[in-house]
Amino acid sequence: MPNQRNRAGWALDKDRGVSVTEPLMAVLLPGTGSDEVFVRSVFAGPLAAVGVALRTPAPEPGKDLVRAHLRALDETTGPVLVGGISLGAHLAASWAVRNPDRCAGLLLALPAWTGDPGAAPAAVTARYSGADVRARGTEAALASAVGGVEPWLADELSRAWTGHGAGLADSLLVAAEEPAPTPADLATLAVPAGVACCTDDPIHPVEIAQGWVDALPRAELGRTTLAALGADREALGRATVLAWLRARFRG
Repeated sequence: MPNQRNRAGWALDKDRGVSVTEPLMAVLLPGTGSDEVFVRSVFAGPLAAVGVALRTPAPEPGKDLVRAHLRALDETTGPVLVGGISLGAHLAASWAVRNPDRCAGLLLALPAWTGDPGAAPAAVTARYSGADVRARGTEAALASAVGGVEPWLADELSRAWTGHGAGLADSLLVAAEEPAPTPADLATLAVPAGVACCTDDPIHPVEIAQGWVDALPRAELGRTTLAALGADREALGRATVLAWLRARFRG
């Protein structure tokens, strides 16, 4: 049995018909051009602190990237927390709209757009990077992508992009065109939701995260910074998990 300190991560809402002694599982997806290693570095510690188990499916790079992510969620059993980072947050929320009885809550870090991607900064960046990889190859495109960025981000991009192998360009381009949930979609999700942003991140604007919170019926916004994330990957996970806990206990 969980102790009182960890009870928040174990107990589901009683109206969902799930035993309060059943461990809660979170299934979280990575962002565009990222990987499960980064997701786990962000969320493993904060979720363990509240007694929630974590599964982080690896991306399947290429044109089927989105379908593979959604298939990983389809393979879950029982009500689960779903979410992820950037594209992963979009896909998890879209999946929850279609599977409301299987979603116990949402952990949504760094949403990048709402509805169609259009000219959202993250979509424009992914399109440019995908085209550059296709034209010049991963090594040259990566050298450009990491130029001038913080060392921690350069390290993350170098590992993840290399890991995507020959599917990297297609992964980036597919992600850039994938719609996120609309405000009307988000309004149907009555489960507790934690949404988090980095207030100094122009690629994932604070206004988008706030818009998601405004549209979701039971959501709270957590804030951190890229500077904090660079020093401690769990800063983003803590902001998301704490926002989710506030949403749960608020409503």
